[in-house]
Amino acid sequence: MERLKCAMHRAAIGFSLALALPSAASPAIAADDPGRAAPAIAMRGAPDLPAGFPAFPYANPDAPKGGRLTLSLTGTFDSLNPFIVKGSAAPFVRGYVVESLMARSFDEPFTLYPLIARAATTDAARSFVEFEIDPRARFSDGTPVTADDVLFSHVLMRDQGRPNHRLYYSKVAKAEALPDGRVRFTFAEPDPELPLIMGLMPVFSRASVDPERFAETSLTAPLGTGPYKVEAAEAGASLTLALRPDYWGRDLPVNRGLYNFDTLRFLYFRDANSEFEAFKKGLVDARFETDPGRWETGYDFPAARSGEVVREVIPTGTPKPYSALVFNTRRPVFADIRVRRALTELFDFEWLDRNFYHGLYARTRSFFQDSELSSLGRAADARETAILGPFASEIVPEALLGTLVPPVSDGSGRDRTRRRAAFALLEQAGWHLANGLVRRVATGEPLAFEIMVATRDQERLALAYASQLERAGITARVRFVDAVQFDARRNAYDFDMVPAIWSQSLSPGNEQAFYFGSASADTPGTRNYMGAKSPAVDAAVTALVDAKDEDAFIAAARALDRALLSGAYAIPLFHTPGQWLARWTRIARPARASLYGTLPETWWRVPGR
Repeated sequence: MERLKCAMHRAAIGFSLALALPSAASPAIAADDPGRAAPAIAMRGAPDLPAGFPAFPYANPDAPKGGRLTLSLTGTFDSLNPFIVKGSAAPFVRGYVVESLMARSFDEPFTLYPLIARAATTDAARSFVEFEIDPRARFSDGTPVTADDVLFSHVLMRDQGRPNHRLYYSKVAKAEALPDGRVRFTFAEPDPELPLIMGLMPVFSRASVDPERFAETSLTAPLGTGPYKVEAAEAGASLTLALRPDYWGRDLPVNRGLYNFDTLRFLYFRDANSEFEAFKKGLVDARFETDPGRWETGYDFPAARSGEVVREVIPTGTPKPYSALVFNTRRPVFADIRVRRALTELFDFEWLDRNFYHGLYARTRSFFQDSELSSLGRAADARETAILGPFASEIVPEALLGTLVPPVSDGSGRDRTRRRAAFALLEQAGWHLANGLVRRVATGEPLAFEIMVATRDQERLALAYASQLERAGITARVRFVDAVQFDARRNAYDFDMVPAIWSQSLSPGNEQAFYFGSASADTPGTRNYMGAKSPAVDAAVTALVDAKDEDAFIAAARALDRALLSGAYAIPLFHTPGQWLARWTRIARPARASLYGTLPETWWRVPGR
């Protein structure tokens, strides 16, 4: 649900671990208690939930069943395959239709509990992982999940999946089927996180997938084991999922209190205004608001005044998303870090927040904002210095001190101090102001670039920033494109600047190489939109993945934060204090939210409404 929440949503290290279905005889295991069976696997420390837990703490196992939930998104889709680069895919197939071997708890940094796999084993070095398939697991056509299906899924994702899938699953040196419905993945080298990553691998039916055509966009949904099937799909307009009455896993602890609606309907809108009007009319049941102006003034309509529609600010416990205008450093205009820093100086957040956003936003200053993983306000310790020391020339001194923050303006929209600082950086980089335009000294070419956007909110922000730059003699053209073109061009890195968001967990790991690693910079479809190729970033990611204890893990995350901030790869934007949720009261939710906020899969329809 991550896309829905943004546009709408580690087993202790160093011990032998066998996982089994929860039972009173198999308590959870702590990191210093190796070699015993456990009902779950956590990246670090022991799982939070004991054997035999009734449901996730953020779910209501007694939630009423039935009815329909209608949600909305802006944009479009032309594919039901979210596992490939091509196309703009509806994200809801993942999880609702196609399940993974194990289920993630959204109340813990990184812990998995049994789903398709009812047991798993790994060694102290994490050199392999072995999964035992639950014999009850069935695809929606009634066929059982076999070891052959799991091995097929691994090869499919390794060879034709998205770049992050190819990156992760290529680390498996050997995959084999064992007796009693078990599969074993032996890694090319030990990796503390890889057993969990394999546990999140999607599982497909080998009999239903044509490998030769898998990488092509399609409106035919994959055959899955999940609680829903695709009932109807109208490209760019709507997607309808129907609950499977024969869903094999409905009584598993990880599913109790989840998937309470008979029907899920997702409506797509071209712009946020149309989407909001549909919500006001009751055509949409709930929405995660992203516009502070609308949140502040837009909910004065009859249903909101009568209490039929309620608004809630739901706190979250994860790092705040890093939202930014991203420089494509592959472009010559942004290759010089001094130009990027100068353009950051000219972004007047204080003026924008007051005039556009009612002062409701906070400036984002860290890739792990509001968590212990953030470097903000913390000087680098000996562990961090050891990671970054060989790359000292890349790291800004203020980053090591924890004081590197975006520039603060006087809020006038015309801050002369910020402008002088920007021009000083541009002069150092070989640019100067002549006849009202900033030009390159050597060639006379003007400083100009394009900002590509896909929503009206993004366009509004980009136009405001372009106006600020125009007053400084810099030309920023704003290009509005549809969602399909935006995704295609962003995946191919065919842009100068784009808005982007990185949502981080409390357990960052291998995916950081996909986000920021040098190896991903020239691979289409990664999230390294800025084209970062930094030895310091790479070293920090390696240290993060290899961390053997909590202190080493935190140090590596903070080192990564310092390296990314030092690179000035983006103009950091802002974040909300939590989730802004508006819902019609016919839809209810558990009072307790997860670390990630409230999740639509935990909601239910109030009986009789």
